[in-house]
Order: sequence, then structure tokens, then C-alpha cells
Amino acid sequence: MAIKDHKIVDIGSVGSRGTREIHAAGRYLMPGWIDIHTHYDSQALWDPYLSPSGWHGVTTAIMGNCGVGFAPLRSEQREWAIELMEGVEVIPGAVLREGVRFTWEDFPGYLDALDQLLHAMDIGAQVPHAAVRVYVMGDRGRRREKASSEDLASMSQVVKQAIQAGALGFSSSRALVHRSSKGEAVPSLDVSGDEYRAIAQGLAEAGKGVIQMISDFADLEGEFAIMRDAARLSGRPLSFTLLEQGQYPDRWRDILKRVEAAQADGLNMRAQVSCRPIGLMLGLQCSMSPFMYAKAYLDLAHLDLPERVQALRQASVKAAILADQPKPETLRLQRLTLAHDRHFPLHEQFTYEPTPHESVAALAQAEGRDPREFMYDYMLRQEGKQLFYFPLHNYEHGDLESVRAMMTHPFSLLGLGDGGAHNGYICDSSFPTFLITHWARDRHRGKRLRLEDLVKAQTHTNAVAIGLNDRGVIAPGMKADLNLVDFDRLRLTMPEQVCDLPGGGRRFVQRSEGYDYTWVNGAVVYEEGHATGEMPGRLIRGAQCFNNH
Repeated sequence: MAIKDHKIVDIGSVGSRGTREIHAAGRYLMPGWIDIHTHYDSQALWDPYLSPSGWHGVTTAIMGNCGVGFAPLRSEQREWAIELMEGVEVIPGAVLREGVRFTWEDFPGYLDALDQLLHAMDIGAQVPHAAVRVYVMGDRGRRREKASSEDLASMSQVVKQAIQAGALGFSSSRALVHRSSKGEAVPSLDVSGDEYRAIAQGLAEAGKGVIQMISDFADLEGEFAIMRDAARLSGRPLSFTLLEQGQYPDRWRDILKRVEAAQADGLNMRAQVSCRPIGLMLGLQCSMSPFMYAKAYLDLAHLDLPERVQALRQASVKAAILADQPKPETLRLQRLTLAHDRHFPLHEQFTYEPTPHESVAALAQAEGRDPREFMYDYMLRQEGKQLFYFPLHNYEHGDLESVRAMMTHPFSLLGLGDGGAHNGYICDSSFPTFLITHWARDRHRGKRLRLEDLVKAQTHTNAVAIGLNDRGVIAPGMKADLNLVDFDRLRLTMPEQVCDLPGGGRRFVQRSEGYDYTWVNGAVVYEEGHATGEMPGRLIRGAQCFNNH
């Protein structure tokens, strides 16, 4: 295969010699991964590599999902936006205040700010509903007051302007869990269908762009009707987050049936699904500890890790913490901290599809110990760096069969890695690597999937879904965004905490081994896992067409 001027120019028999030639015997050459669900809206302003995603072969990252972001915003609304992002995507406010240098108010200005920065991968942005609503309505929008006809007309035009300036789409959240760091619900939580219809009109007038949404689907009929209306009136593709949730463990099946009916009616609606559990990490380094409900633990939480470990090893401290119990009203805490059959110690060979025998409950029972005491002692291993995995969603039946069914549905898209967000207890931007290693090579608890289908799902299928028809396929004329993979050696490393955010902020990252080369626009950006310093990435402004010239 030959690359020239950022593109693939020949495949098969290449007659001329290259200025650089790479012999790839025993390797797989794949298109670069296209991650359609990230939250790099702030990180893209300070990190040209968008790690960890770049370490996992991602060559295109789409941000601005779930209706939250940093444009459009008036100057007096910036602190509110930081509080919302801190609460919804759990990016520390101190990091955002240090790292986000606001030089814009409207969405075109935000795109211009991104366009002036160097990046190792291509990035695309969506315009977020929460910001649009507050930009137009001010505090009335924050309080979720009903929009007037003038408000609706203004929101429609703001979205249209953003799409025309290069936004790839519009995103919105109707999730109750999405709240600011002060407890405010996301402004779009329960807005009426009229508001979505007005915004859909803006998209229709722009004639391009996609819609991305998240909902709890508590009112399945009402929520899906709003989405159908938005897809119908805009004429644009719409996708939404789909999970297997404990409260409604089989609702995802009903939702996919509705997607099938919508597609039969000519509506381009798809579900965004994950390739593994939506899992939280618990531990002494994490935002959430297994004993965060206990006052005796909270009294020590301010200590640095070594000091905290030393204190926790004292018998009197251990006794005081184990004597405490979550109060009945803190049901969320009870589930996170006491569901020991869903707590799994993380280790080098962890599969993210653990068996019940690997849980804290089973390990404690095997030793004849109380699971809380067992977990207490276990978390002090590795000088307090031991982590536990808690599959919050997509693991209601103790395996990934539901995930496999969602992944292989004809109207599903692979996403939800959430790169750039939830840095204190989630590390799912490694999804692209996990997808092909677990599902095509390592899975032993059920059916595996074909590697070529998995590659297509997170390259060509995602590219077409977001309107990027210039990438995702290895063919002459396509962008030279590629991964050369040593598939036998490809693996995930253990999550680790680093302190590389603005102001010294901490986050968890997960690296990979086995990517020999990653190319973006024909330039090598990673070689044997190390950044080369090349910055060929660009801001994607709007849908892209295939152009073989």
C-alpha cells in the first residue's frame, strides 16, 4: 500500500519505491479507529494527543456528546458551564478553570479556537443543548423554564449557525443523573418536544449534521416519541445511548424493536452501545472508595495515599470503619459499596467479563471471612493502589451476552468510551483495543466475533454514521488514517493514576501494547506506542466527502 499527500494512493502491486518503507509481515493493517463518543471538549484545548485515546489507535475523536460543552456561552455563564461539566462528566472544576482559556462566546468562535491548535488526531465537535439553552434563555434556561416562541426561534438559529460553521451535530441529555457539581439538573432534562422540534428545524435548514441524545427512558413511549420527531423533522441521522440497566434489565430489547420500526418508517435512528460493562473503579486512589460511607474513613480521606494507608492499617481505625454501615436512605452508596458479588479485584489478566467466582463475595467466602473485612484488607495491597471493578451497567446477568446482542444489532453503533471524562473512576477510552482483543481473540465465556466485522464497526460504520465519508476504509483516495497492529501481542495494561492535568490534576489512564504504528493524514503519530511529535490532525468542519483527486 502506498501513501502520498495524506491519502492512500495505491493498494496491491506498488511499482515505485517509497521514501520510507515499512515491512509489515505478520501484522494487520487496519483503518484508524473513529471514536464517536468522547468528552474532550476541554482537554482538546491543552492536550494535543488526546490521551488515552491516541494510545489506542483512535485517529478521529468526536466530542460534545450528551448535551454538555463550552460553547456557545456568554462570559457570565462560563462558571456555570464548568460546574455542569464537573458534575456531569466529573472533570474537576479546578482543572477546567486552569485549562480552559475562554476566548469565544458563540460556537463558531469555539471552533476557531480549536482550529488554531495543533493535534495528533482529527477532532470534530457537536453543539450541546445545555449551552444553547442557557446562551439563549439565561437563568430561565438553567431553571428549565418553558421556552417562549422567541426562545425557540433563537435556539433554532444558534444550532443552524453552529452546523454551518462546522459542528458535526447537535447533542442533548434527558438523563436524571446528569447534574452539575451543585446538584442542578441538566437544563435539557425535561424540556418539551416543541424545543426539539424547533432545533430539528434548524438542522433541517442547515441540511447537514447529526443528532446525539441520552435518556433514562423511564417514560419509554414519551422519550422515544420525542426522538422520532427530532429525526423526522430534521431529516438527519439520530443516535442515542443504549445500556442494559439494573432498573430495567430488558428494556434495551424493547428500545431496539422501536429502532427497527423507526428504520422501517424511513427514519435514520441508531443506538450507541458499549463493548463491555460501563464499569466504575473503586479504590483509595479513586474518586470513590469501598468505604466512602464510613465517617471514620472520611476523616482520613484528606490524607495523601501513603499516610492514609498507614492510618488504615491501624487495628483501631479498621474496627471503627467496619463498625459503620451505609444509612438506609443512601441506596446508591449501598449498591456501590456493599454489593460484593459485583466487586471484582483488578489484575493484569482481568477480562472485564469476570465470573461470579472472581468476586469479592466469592473470594471472601472461600477464606471463610466477612466480605467487608476481606475487601478492606485487599484494598491495602500494592501500598493502597489496588483497584476494584464494579460493572454498573451491561452486566445484569453476569456475562456479556446482552452486550453482544446489542453490538451485533444491525442498527447499533459502537461508542460510549467517554474519553476525557470521569477520570477519577472510569477508564473506558480503551474500548477500541478491548473490542478487538476480547471479542475476536480472548473471549472464553461465549461466542467470539469476527475481527473484520469489529474493525468495520469502529471504522467505516462509525464514519458513515457521523458523515465522514473520507475515512474508515483502506482504499485509494481515502484519508491515510491507519493502524498497523501486532494482533498476537495487542493487550491492555492495568489502569494507572497520573498527575498530568492542568494544575496537577489527577486522572486514571489505561495504555496498550501492540500498536506498531498509527498514521493520521499519512503521518506517523505513534511508533511502538511512543508519540513521534507529528501533529497532522485537524479540526473537522462538517460532513466530509470522498474525493479521489
